Amino acid sequence: MLTSAVSLLRERGAAGVTVDAVLAHSGAPRGSVYHHFPGGRSELILSAVGLAGEHIGELLDEAIADGSPRRALERFVWFWKQTLIDTDYLAGCPVLALAVDSHQNAPQAAELLQEVFASWQTRIQQLLVGAGTPADRAKRLSTLTIAAIEGAVVLCRVHRDTGPLDDVLTEFTTLLDPS
Repeated sequence: MLTSAVSLLRERGAAGVTVDAVLAHSGAPRGSVYHHFPGGRSELILSAVGLAGEHIGELLDEAIADGSPRRALERFVWFWKQTLIDTDYLAGCPVLALAVDSHQNAPQAAELLQEVFASWQTRIQQLLVGAGTPADRAKRLSTLTIAAIEGAVVLCRVHRDTGPLDDVLTEFTTLLDPS
């Protein structure tokens, strides 16, 4: 059910994640939703976003494992390009999907979203500091990187083309790894 909820978030946004849609997508029996998620739809969505945030965080960890900001960005951009191509530009970031549907967020959503985005930024910031970037600049660049990648994914979906991610990669290469 969580995997189905993540898929629906990626393709339809938070408004498209209903109990009925998750059940149809997953094939799970109706009673299992309320057994595993007694908080209903809100709990299901928050759990799905938490899972997606961890997954993307792990992808970032893999991308930054060798310590090169340039290679990390290349690997992260490649992940998003493959995701977009594999889903015919239907799937975006499930975390962003909840963030933009803020009018429907449960009160706990804002805290979860802050934690997820902060964890991604911290990973990038630590990579940059490890590569010799001053801490204050690394913090700003980590914010800029997440904002640029998330925005580029949205533009890729709109244009049905991975060009915006290529543009981010080209311009950020010198920002993140000026050597």
